[in-house]
Amino acid sequence: MEKSMQDKSQTKQLVFWLTYLIFFAVLNETVFNVSIPKIAEEFQLNAATVSWVMTIFMVFFGIGSVIYGKLADLFSLRRLIEIGTWIYCVASVLGFVAQHNYWLVVVARGLQAMGASAIPALIFVVIARYVPEAGRGKVFGFITSMISVSIGIGPVIGGFVSAHWHWSMLFVIPLPTLIALPYLRRYIPEETSRPGTVDVIGALLVSLTVGLLVLCLNLMLKGLMVALLISSVVMVVWMLKASNPFIDAKVFANRRFCNGIFVGMTMFSVVMGVFFLIPLMLTDVHGLGTEQIGYLLFPGAISAVFMGPKAGEIADKKGNAYVASIGVLLLAGSMLLMSALFALNYWVVLVAMLGNYVGFTMFQTAMINSVSQTLEPEQSGIGMGIFNLISIVSGALGTTLVGRTLDGRWLHTGLLSFSGNALSFVYSDILALLAVIVLASGWVFHFTFSAKQTAFSQPSH
Repeated sequence: MEKSMQDKSQTKQLVFWLTYLIFFAVLNETVFNVSIPKIAEEFQLNAATVSWVMTIFMVFFGIGSVIYGKLADLFSLRRLIEIGTWIYCVASVLGFVAQHNYWLVVVARGLQAMGASAIPALIFVVIARYVPEAGRGKVFGFITSMISVSIGIGPVIGGFVSAHWHWSMLFVIPLPTLIALPYLRRYIPEETSRPGTVDVIGALLVSLTVGLLVLCLNLMLKGLMVALLISSVVMVVWMLKASNPFIDAKVFANRRFCNGIFVGMTMFSVVMGVFFLIPLMLTDVHGLGTEQIGYLLFPGAISAVFMGPKAGEIADKKGNAYVASIGVLLLAGSMLLMSALFALNYWVVLVAMLGNYVGFTMFQTAMINSVSQTLEPEQSGIGMGIFNLISIVSGALGTTLVGRTLDGRWLHTGLLSFSGNALSFVYSDILALLAVIVLASGWVFHFTFSAKQTAFSQPSH
């Protein structure tokens, strides 16, 4: 294993540039959201066609997360980050130049995702591999807080750019990522390639399966579901039979890792579902516009900047399970508060979403730190790649399930709500149900990670 960093100033510089880089990478997940209506109007597209601007990005971002994670176990992290960043920026230039051709714009978005996905996939591996365990929680806290801020501020930046210039200017935003490359070259240790070859067939099967999974969650078409089932079976058979599979089945023999993946997917799905639900709830029940909703959610999003590092510090001192427990209680409490009182006054949402954002940041920090400590060094790349993938899949899963529930309107008892009509009761019951799922997932996390961890990747001395 490569030697962990011992120089605190060097580690601080590395973390700064990693945080800078991941801000621009994750920003592109949401920065185009607000501009979709303008793109549809300019090219005369229906909703299904214009949605490919977002869907194609999520598909290739998910594929790239796993691909880069595996490559990180074989090749230089520094070189892979450089390659991904250059692909990201070249694709951005292509999108700006090709702004008058919609399908070239879609292609550029796909290529953007293939480049951008390298950054979160590899940055977590850099931290797990080179930052000493004693301070790793604080570093993960910085990174996760920046991810939360980037996702939350993306629509704000996208709306401002589209309103004052042209939506194509959004393609220019990633270009400042190139500034970070010379510094990362200085602070990420040089690595030599490790023994092993890339299982090309396995990589293609994984890419196909991940792509079909994201498409199924977004489009919910029966044909895609059948294709996903077939692809998944073939991928698993190949993974078990191949001499050097792209994803080694041994990683799934790690019980703690698998439990972490399950809990992470459940929790991320719930939180993404809540983020999707709240604007609809405020519009349907209180008649608020997008600007007013943005004001209510903004304080919570900004709070993540301050709470991420603090959560990491607490995790380093008192353990990941302690931080995760606080996060779970804040998440469940904020959902129950909204379930009971949001129909009375929409200002309840501002207070509750502060708890939601802070709770999620604390849980996410503890979750990533815990999962990274379950992996052996030779599995850190693919393990963290799989973990990154679940956050992408969870976003689609959470919004899809909440959307289907709202369409069905099958919850309407208003068990916790003190006021409201039938529609507010639907939202109330969904929030209460999600709070129960959060508490159950928190129990699984505590059961899995409350015992003292034995980290596989101890820092060298």
